[in-house]
Amino acid sequence: MHRPADHRKKRFAIVLGTNEVASAVAVYLHRADFGVVLSNDPDFPVIRRKMAFADALYRDDVKVEEVRGERADDGMQVFKGLRTFDRVSVTRLGLADLLPVGAMDVLVDARLQQHRTTPDLHRLAKLTIGIGAGFSGSTNCDVAVDAPPERCAGVLHDGWTAGATSADAAEAANQRFGYAPSAGRWRTAVEIGAPVLRGAVLGLLTGNPHRAPCDGVVRGLIRDDSDVPAGARLLEIDPRGRHAQWTGIDERGRSIAKAVLDAVQLRSERPRALIAAAASHPAV
Repeated sequence: MHRPADHRKKRFAIVLGTNEVASAVAVYLHRADFGVVLSNDPDFPVIRRKMAFADALYRDDVKVEEVRGERADDGMQVFKGLRTFDRVSVTRLGLADLLPVGAMDVLVDARLQQHRTTPDLHRLAKLTIGIGAGFSGSTNCDVAVDAPPERCAGVLHDGWTAGATSADAAEAANQRFGYAPSAGRWRTAVEIGAPVLRGAVLGLLTGNPHRAPCDGVVRGLIRDDSDVPAGARLLEIDPRGRHAQWTGIDERGRSIAKAVLDAVQLRSERPRALIAAAASHPAV
C-alpha cells in the first residue's frame, strides 16, 4: 500500500552504485530512516539485477526485501523521493548533479572499483564511507569498509582496505563468471534464476555466443540490449544447486550493509534504537 509523503526532515544519504552491495546498503539506510538515492555508474553494468535496484532505471517494478526502488530523472524528482516512506530513489545523475539537492549526511561509495583510481570523499558529506579496495579512513574517506568476498566485512577507521582477492578466490570466480573480451552490444533471452548446463548459450555479444561456464543457476546477467565495455562481467552462474541465491540480499551484502550502519551509529546524533532496529530487521 502506498504511504503518504513524509514532510519531516529526514537524513539524506547518497549511495554511489546500483549493484547488489550498493542496494543492500541502501535498504539498511532506508530502514534506519534515511532518505536514500542511488547514483548509477554506467561504466560498471550490473549483473546481479534481481539483488539490486539497477533495473529501476528502466522503470521496472523493483523491490529488494520489500523496499521499492523508483527512477528519478532530475533533482526535483530526487528531492520529492526523499520525502517518502516506502522507496529509495535510483538515478543516472552523477554526484555533482546531486549536490544541489541538499547537504548530505552520509555519502557511501559502493561501486567496488577495484581497478580504478579511488576518489577522495573527504568533506563531501558529514560522514563519508568507502567500501572495498583503495579506501583508507585516514586518507580519502572518514570510514573505510573492508569487503573481501572470502570473509565478513569490517569497519576500518585507519589503514587501507584489502586489495585483490587471493589466487584461489580469483580462480573460483573465473569458473562462475563470463567476461566481455571486447566492447559490444549484448543480447539475451535468458532469465536470471534459470537452471542451465555448462556450455549452454546465454547470450550474444555483437553476435558472438557466450556460454555457461558450469552447471547451475543463472545468478547474474547483463540486461538485454545493453552496450557493454571491454572486460565487463556478462554473466554469473551459481553452482550451489538448491542453495543457489539470485534474489534479495546475500550474506556478503548484509555483512557490508551492517558494517556501514555500524559506522553511521558511531557518528549518529539520533537515538541508536533506530539503527539497532534496522540492523535486526529480519530477512524477507
